[in-house]
Amino acid sequence: MAVHLRQIEGVTTGLLPQTAKTFDYLQSQVGGVWIRYSADAAEICQPQIEVILTYYGDRYGNWETLSK
Repeated sequence: MAVHLRQIEGVTTGLLPQTAKTFDYLQSQVGGVWIRYSADAAEICQPQIEVILTYYGDRYGNWETLSK
């Protein structure tokens, strides 16, 4: 998903570490993802980001916003 988002010009992403105390093969091994883009690019980037997040959210579950 992060790589998919990076295909949008001006968007950078990164992965956050998992913070769970115990390892579970059935859970995500990533704690989260950060998404960054400039305010100037927001008008173009934001709708494309929403489409991609909706695509993955429909398949793997809802997203939770940690901070803005």
